[in-house]
Amino acid sequence: MHTQHFYDPLRDKDPGQGQAYPNSYWASQVEPVPLHPQGGDQNTDVAIIGAGYTGLSCAWHLAKQHDIKATVLDANQIGWGCSGRNGGFVLNGTGRLSFSQMEQKWGERTAKAIYAEYRQGIDTVQSLIEQGNIACDQSHGGYLKIAHKAHAVEQLQQQAELLSARYQDPVRFIPAQQLQAEFLHSPQAHGALHFPYSFAVQPLKLALGYARLAEQAGAQVLTGSPVQGIARDNGKLLLTTPNGTLRANKLVIATNGYTANRFFTAVDGRHFPVLSSIIVTEPLSDAQLAASGLKSGLMAMDTRTLKYYYRLLPDNRILFGGRGAIQGKHANHPVYQARLLNALTDTLPALSGIKVAYFWSGWVSVSLDDYPRICQADDQGQVFYAMGYCGSGLSFASQAGKRLAQRVAGDTSLPDLPFMQSPLPHFPLAACRRLGLWAFYHLGRLRDSI
Repeated sequence: MHTQHFYDPLRDKDPGQGQAYPNSYWASQVEPVPLHPQGGDQNTDVAIIGAGYTGLSCAWHLAKQHDIKATVLDANQIGWGCSGRNGGFVLNGTGRLSFSQMEQKWGERTAKAIYAEYRQGIDTVQSLIEQGNIACDQSHGGYLKIAHKAHAVEQLQQQAELLSARYQDPVRFIPAQQLQAEFLHSPQAHGALHFPYSFAVQPLKLALGYARLAEQAGAQVLTGSPVQGIARDNGKLLLTTPNGTLRANKLVIATNGYTANRFFTAVDGRHFPVLSSIIVTEPLSDAQLAASGLKSGLMAMDTRTLKYYYRLLPDNRILFGGRGAIQGKHANHPVYQARLLNALTDTLPALSGIKVAYFWSGWVSVSLDDYPRICQADDQGQVFYAMGYCGSGLSFASQAGKRLAQRVAGDTSLPDLPFMQSPLPHFPLAACRRLGLWAFYHLGRLRDSI
């Protein structure tokens, strides 16, 4: 286990320099890429901070579609943040608003345009995988949204009807008996929605593949290079790293959940980093697989307030995730591992006694109004960011990188979506965010137990 300090964006001024990957299942499967730090005084057209899905997709799209060469800076490794720690679910959406909530907020026409953008995000991931020939262990079992209690079934049926009728989504509702027979044996599965187009990946392999693609297209990816200062200098932006400076015409901030609380005025106080934790079990035996009824490639999430998400990995381990600690210093505490293991065996009792092989955590970026932004952050048109994915950002981050590249290049053909019409709102009483999260978790656990 790594004993390194666990970075906390609300408390630490930066995420360190050249830190190793966490002791995750994903990191155990890749060869470390040597650090390539920024050095000396360099110039670039576009500087991108963050070598995750957003930043790397932005760099590739800038080079490939707009003939603009970017320089990506990351404090640590490629995909060191959420891009290398997530569950690998390529889903249709982001944020925390349902389509019915979007219709109430913005109208049916806008909700349909958002749906189209979400589906295009999945296509963007698939396209990048194919163009880069990225070996990222894709599995195509579809995604299940599971009613954990009987009272949640009606809501799922209504969602299926709305998505099918209004959005022509190929979703189907699966009743309890069929769910138990064909997907999993669980006392907490009373019906589900099945989304056939969603797929799973090895997220860190995907991020590393994005980096290779970006570099092949002419972008530069510099790791072990935390940005320690950003200043305006004669119409340019001057970024300071431990070993030099990078002068850029434009800047993209693509650090999402790993953005420090006081980093740059355009993004300070506009998101709330929340921990998500994951366990991966030892491989299931044939008997355990049969007893749990798990279908190959299964990806699932339940309908709790504090959701659990899980999937069957290609080597028959179970990945199981949910909300973690409130502060970074507690992220690796055994209580959070034990809580996830208990939830797993409550969900799949046939796995009672199974051992945990890996446990890790990562930050997701929650926005005040439950949906992300892809925006220009200054009057001069030099600074851009995408943030606030609310924990379901794999496909959306890849798409956000594409949209950021368009914004940076001055492309006016962007779709007219709420994500792109305003900056992220400031959190009021920012210092009280964690007290509010503590109360929300306690209330959520109470509601989920009733």
